[in-house]
Amino acid sequence: MAVINTALQDNVGTITFNDPEHRNMLSGTLIDEMLQSIGALQKGRMRVLVIRAPKGSKVWSAGHDVHELPLPGRDPLSYHDPLVTVLRSIQSLPIPVIAMIEGSVWGGACDLALSCDILIGCPSSSFCMTPAKIGVPYNVSGILHFMNIMGVNFAKEMFFTAEPLSAEQASKAGLLNHLIEADELEEFTYNMAHKITKNSPLSIGVIKEQIRLLASAHPLSPLTFERVQGLRRTVYDSKDYAEGIKAFLEKRPPVFTGD
Repeated sequence: MAVINTALQDNVGTITFNDPEHRNMLSGTLIDEMLQSIGALQKGRMRVLVIRAPKGSKVWSAGHDVHELPLPGRDPLSYHDPLVTVLRSIQSLPIPVIAMIEGSVWGGACDLALSCDILIGCPSSSFCMTPAKIGVPYNVSGILHFMNIMGVNFAKEMFFTAEPLSAEQASKAGLLNHLIEADELEEFTYNMAHKITKNSPLSIGVIKEQIRLLASAHPLSPLTFERVQGLRRTVYDSKDYAEGIKAFLEKRPPVFTGD
């Protein structure tokens, strides 16, 4: 059974997560289907893409599939990781991507949502960034992404506490463009999508790419990048990283020692 559903109507594409058994976890299978669907929708003259969960969902996505994280000694979020690959695909897609958020968003799914151009949520929306819960060193591009959108201090709190932000907090932090009542969420989202389809796709595509390039226009020096990568490696080579994954799989609280 497909773990996503795809539709295209009036130049608006929709990708709907369809794996409730695994809480729409961003498994390699789901991501592969997303990438294939994005390519197919582009061939169908899609001008806007909406990414969503089924109506009434309590979980938008549970994030990265921890079962697919590598063992200690390997970078869990390398350049070719499926999650990192789909984030780049959405960010570089030359059309607007709208995340319609109903339910909770966890871990890497937060980065997926924030990779979209516009986020529209409802009172059940919440966002929780969980790397510190399982000892994962988040990657440079992902952290910069959060900093650019919500600011340094909000990003620090979100990563350090690994506690959920409510829909209202997410709106104040700048994660949500709009906070809409649940029964109006779908209509509001698709009304916006259809308005966008009436505007120049060429102009929108160029503006989106300019914004993407300008948002990352502060390059790291080679020395700084190597320093950051070295810091990250101390985490994914650590006993804490192994303990975090083991504890998650055993469904118990981890016991971190800082080693």
